[in-house]
Amino acid sequence: MSVGVGSSPSSSLLSLLSANDRERLGEAIRRLLAHGSILGLEPAQTDLYHWCHQNREWVDDLAALLDLKLHWDHQDRTVQAVPESAAFLLRLRLDATLVLLTLWYEFDTAVRDRGETPPVRLTAQQLNDALTAKFEPLRKHLLSPTRLREILSLAQRKNLVRFTPDVAPERSLIEVLPTLKRVVPFQNIADWNKNAERYLASVKETPAGEVTEPDATDDGEQEE
Repeated sequence: MSVGVGSSPSSSLLSLLSANDRERLGEAIRRLLAHGSILGLEPAQTDLYHWCHQNREWVDDLAALLDLKLHWDHQDRTVQAVPESAAFLLRLRLDATLVLLTLWYEFDTAVRDRGETPPVRLTAQQLNDALTAKFEPLRKHLLSPTRLREILSLAQRKNLVRFTPDVAPERSLIEVLPTLKRVVPFQNIADWNKNAERYLASVKETPAGEVTEPDATDDGEQEE
Protein backbone atom coordinates (compact mmCIF):
# COMPACT_ATOMS: atom_id res chain seq x y z
CA MET A 1 0.00 0.00 0.00
CA SER A 2 1.32 3.44 -0.90
CA VAL A 3 0.61 6.75 0.76
CA GLY A 4 0.15 9.77 -1.53
CA VAL A 5 2.60 12.57 -0.85
CA GLY A 6 0.80 15.77 0.05
CA SER A 7 -2.45 14.07 0.93
CA SER A 8 -2.36 15.43 4.48
CA PRO A 9 -3.29 19.06 5.06
CA SER A 10 -0.24 19.42 7.29
CA SER A 11 2.05 18.68 4.32
CA SER A 12 0.60 21.34 2.02
CA LEU A 13 2.56 24.44 1.12
CA LEU A 14 -0.02 26.76 2.64
CA SER A 15 0.13 24.86 5.92
CA LEU A 16 3.50 26.53 6.45
CA LEU A 17 1.65 29.83 6.85
CA SER A 18 -0.29 30.87 9.90
CA ALA A 19 -4.06 31.08 9.62
CA ASN A 20 -3.84 34.88 9.59
CA ASP A 21 -1.21 34.87 6.84
CA ARG A 22 -3.28 32.48 4.69
CA GLU A 23 -6.31 34.72 5.11
CA ARG A 24 -4.30 37.84 4.23
CA LEU A 25 -2.66 36.22 1.21
CA GLY A 26 -6.02 35.08 -0.11
CA GLU A 27 -7.51 38.53 0.45
CA ALA A 28 -4.60 40.15 -1.39
CA ILE A 29 -4.89 37.89 -4.44
CA ARG A 30 -8.67 38.26 -4.59
CA ARG A 31 -8.38 42.04 -4.50
CA LEU A 32 -5.67 42.08 -7.15
CA LEU A 33 -7.79 39.90 -9.43
CA ALA A 34 -10.99 41.87 -8.86
CA HIS A 35 -9.62 45.41 -8.76
CA GLY A 36 -6.17 45.27 -10.30
CA SER A 37 -4.35 46.86 -7.37
CA ILE A 38 -4.19 47.44 -3.64
CA LEU A 39 -4.18 51.13 -2.69
CA GLY A 40 -2.52 51.51 0.67
CA LEU A 41 -3.48 55.17 0.97
CA GLU A 42 -7.13 54.13 1.12
CA PRO A 43 -7.94 53.60 4.82
CA ALA A 44 -9.76 50.32 4.19
CA GLN A 45 -6.72 48.89 2.36
CA THR A 46 -3.86 50.26 4.48
CA ASP A 47 -3.37 47.20 6.68
CA LEU A 48 -3.56 44.82 3.73
CA TYR A 49 -1.01 46.83 1.76
CA HIS A 50 1.48 46.84 4.64
CA TRP A 51 1.03 43.09 5.13
CA CYS A 52 1.71 42.57 1.41
CA HIS A 53 4.79 44.78 1.52
CA GLN A 54 6.16 42.86 4.51
CA ASN A 55 5.47 39.56 2.73
CA ARG A 56 6.24 40.67 -0.79
CA GLU A 57 7.90 37.41 -1.86
CA TRP A 58 4.80 35.35 -1.08
CA VAL A 59 2.52 37.74 -2.95
CA ASP A 60 4.89 37.96 -5.94
CA ASP A 61 5.22 34.18 -6.17
CA LEU A 62 1.49 33.47 -5.99
CA ALA A 63 0.67 36.23 -8.49
CA ALA A 64 3.31 34.84 -10.88
CA LEU A 65 1.46 31.51 -10.93
CA LEU A 66 -1.49 33.44 -12.39
CA ASP A 67 0.70 35.23 -14.97
CA LEU A 68 0.38 38.52 -13.11
CA LYS A 69 3.39 40.81 -12.78
CA LEU A 70 3.25 42.98 -9.67
CA HIS A 71 4.50 46.56 -9.64
CA TRP A 72 5.31 47.92 -6.19
CA ASP A 73 5.37 51.63 -5.40
CA HIS A 74 6.02 52.07 -1.70
CA GLN A 75 5.99 55.86 -1.96
CA ASP A 76 2.36 55.75 -3.14
CA ARG A 77 1.62 52.64 -1.05
CA THR A 78 0.43 50.78 -4.14
CA VAL A 79 0.87 47.27 -5.49
CA GLN A 80 -0.59 46.79 -8.96
CA ALA A 81 -1.09 43.59 -10.96
CA VAL A 82 -0.52 43.74 -14.72
CA PRO A 83 -1.47 40.62 -16.74
CA GLU A 84 1.23 38.93 -18.80
CA SER A 85 -1.23 36.69 -20.64
CA ALA A 86 -4.62 37.18 -22.25
CA ALA A 87 -6.52 35.42 -19.46
CA PHE A 88 -7.17 38.57 -17.42
CA LEU A 89 -7.38 41.15 -20.19
CA LEU A 90 -10.49 43.29 -20.42
CA ARG A 91 -12.28 43.60 -23.74
CA LEU A 92 -13.65 47.13 -23.96
CA ARG A 93 -16.09 48.75 -26.30
CA LEU A 94 -14.54 51.45 -28.42
CA ASP A 95 -16.08 54.31 -26.44
CA ALA A 96 -14.62 52.99 -23.16
CA THR A 97 -11.21 52.61 -24.78
CA LEU A 98 -11.30 56.22 -25.96
CA VAL A 99 -12.27 57.46 -22.49
CA LEU A 100 -9.27 55.67 -20.96
CA LEU A 101 -6.99 57.04 -23.68
CA THR A 102 -8.22 60.55 -22.95
CA LEU A 103 -7.77 60.14 -19.20
CA TRP A 104 -4.21 58.90 -19.82
CA TYR A 105 -3.47 62.01 -21.89
CA GLU A 106 -4.94 64.38 -19.31
CA PHE A 107 -3.00 62.67 -16.52
CA ASP A 108 0.28 62.70 -18.44
CA THR A 109 0.13 66.34 -19.48
CA ALA A 110 -0.99 67.47 -16.02
CA VAL A 111 1.90 65.71 -14.30
CA ARG A 112 4.61 66.16 -16.93
CA ASP A 113 3.80 69.61 -18.31
CA ARG A 114 2.11 71.35 -15.40
CA GLY A 115 3.85 69.60 -12.54
CA GLU A 116 0.62 68.52 -10.84
CA THR A 117 0.76 65.87 -8.13
CA PRO A 118 -1.47 62.81 -8.64
CA PRO A 119 -4.31 62.19 -8.51
CA VAL A 120 -5.17 64.49 -11.41
CA ARG A 121 -8.64 65.98 -11.03
CA LEU A 122 -11.12 66.98 -13.72
CA THR A 123 -14.87 67.16 -14.14
CA ALA A 124 -16.99 65.03 -16.44
CA GLN A 125 -17.52 68.14 -18.59
CA GLN A 126 -13.76 68.64 -18.91
CA LEU A 127 -13.39 64.99 -19.84
CA ASN A 128 -16.09 65.28 -22.50
CA ASP A 129 -14.44 68.41 -23.91
CA ALA A 130 -11.05 66.68 -24.04
CA LEU A 131 -12.58 63.55 -25.56
CA THR A 132 -14.25 65.38 -28.44
CA ALA A 133 -11.18 67.59 -28.99
CA LYS A 134 -8.96 64.54 -29.43
CA PHE A 135 -11.50 62.37 -31.30
CA GLU A 136 -13.47 64.91 -33.32
CA PRO A 137 -15.92 62.38 -34.89
CA LEU A 138 -17.36 61.84 -31.41
CA ARG A 139 -18.94 65.30 -31.55
CA LYS A 140 -21.74 63.70 -33.53
CA HIS A 141 -21.98 60.73 -31.16
CA LEU A 142 -21.51 62.13 -27.66
CA LEU A 143 -21.58 59.67 -24.81
CA SER A 144 -24.76 59.86 -22.77
CA PRO A 145 -24.30 60.73 -19.08
CA THR A 146 -25.44 57.20 -18.24
CA ARG A 147 -22.88 55.55 -20.53
CA LEU A 148 -20.07 57.79 -19.28
CA ARG A 149 -21.00 56.94 -15.72
CA GLU A 150 -20.87 53.21 -16.57
CA ILE A 151 -17.37 53.58 -18.01
CA LEU A 152 -16.09 55.62 -15.08
CA SER A 153 -17.67 53.22 -12.60
CA LEU A 154 -15.80 50.36 -14.25
CA ALA A 155 -12.58 52.38 -14.12
CA GLN A 156 -13.22 53.00 -10.43
CA ARG A 157 -13.78 49.29 -9.73
CA LYS A 158 -10.41 48.67 -11.36
CA ASN A 159 -8.73 51.32 -9.17
CA LEU A 160 -7.89 53.53 -12.16
CA VAL A 161 -9.93 56.54 -11.02
CA ARG A 162 -12.00 57.79 -8.15
CA PHE A 163 -15.38 58.90 -9.43
CA THR A 164 -17.79 61.10 -7.48
CA PRO A 165 -21.13 61.54 -9.30
CA ASP A 166 -23.01 64.83 -9.00
CA VAL A 167 -26.70 65.63 -9.46
CA ALA A 168 -25.49 67.66 -12.41
CA PRO A 169 -23.64 64.98 -14.42
CA GLU A 170 -21.25 67.48 -16.01
CA ARG A 171 -19.97 68.47 -12.56
CA SER A 172 -19.14 64.89 -11.52
CA LEU A 173 -15.56 64.71 -10.25
CA ILE A 174 -12.94 62.35 -11.66
CA GLU A 175 -9.60 61.75 -9.95
CA VAL A 176 -7.18 59.91 -12.24
CA LEU A 177 -4.82 57.61 -10.33
CA PRO A 178 -1.24 56.68 -11.33
CA THR A 179 -2.38 53.08 -11.83
CA LEU A 180 -3.86 54.12 -15.19
CA LYS A 181 -0.35 54.63 -16.58
CA ARG A 182 0.37 50.90 -16.42
CA VAL A 183 -3.03 49.82 -17.73
CA VAL A 184 -2.56 52.10 -20.76
CA PRO A 185 1.20 51.55 -21.10
CA PHE A 186 2.28 54.28 -23.52
CA GLN A 187 5.86 55.49 -23.17
CA ASN A 188 5.22 59.10 -24.15
CA ILE A 189 2.90 61.43 -26.06
CA ALA A 190 4.36 60.33 -29.39
CA ASP A 191 3.40 56.74 -28.55
CA TRP A 192 -0.06 57.96 -27.49
CA ASN A 193 -0.51 59.85 -30.77
CA LYS A 194 0.46 56.82 -32.85
CA ASN A 195 -2.08 54.61 -31.10
CA ALA A 196 -4.73 57.34 -31.02
CA GLU A 197 -4.59 57.57 -34.82
CA ARG A 198 -5.45 53.87 -35.04
CA TYR A 199 -8.45 54.30 -32.76
CA LEU A 200 -9.49 57.48 -34.56
CA ALA A 201 -9.78 55.44 -37.74
CA SER A 202 -12.05 53.04 -35.86
CA VAL A 203 -14.21 55.96 -34.69
CA LYS A 204 -14.72 57.07 -38.28
CA GLU A 205 -15.68 53.56 -39.34
CA THR A 206 -17.84 52.59 -36.33
CA PRO A 207 -18.70 55.78 -34.44
CA ALA A 208 -21.32 54.09 -32.29
CA GLY A 209 -18.63 51.91 -30.69
CA GLU A 210 -17.68 48.30 -31.24
CA VAL A 211 -15.61 45.80 -29.31
CA THR A 212 -11.90 46.43 -29.74
CA GLU A 213 -8.91 44.24 -29.02
CA PRO A 214 -8.15 43.66 -25.33
CA ASP A 215 -6.60 46.43 -23.26
CA ALA A 216 -3.95 45.68 -20.64
CA THR A 217 -6.10 45.46 -17.56
CA ASP A 218 -7.92 42.88 -15.47
CA ASP A 219 -11.03 40.91 -16.31
CA GLY A 220 -13.94 43.33 -16.13
CA GLU A 221 -16.52 40.70 -15.23
CA GLN A 222 -15.43 40.51 -11.62
CA GLU A 223 -17.20 42.78 -9.18
CA GLU A 224 -16.41 44.12 -5.75
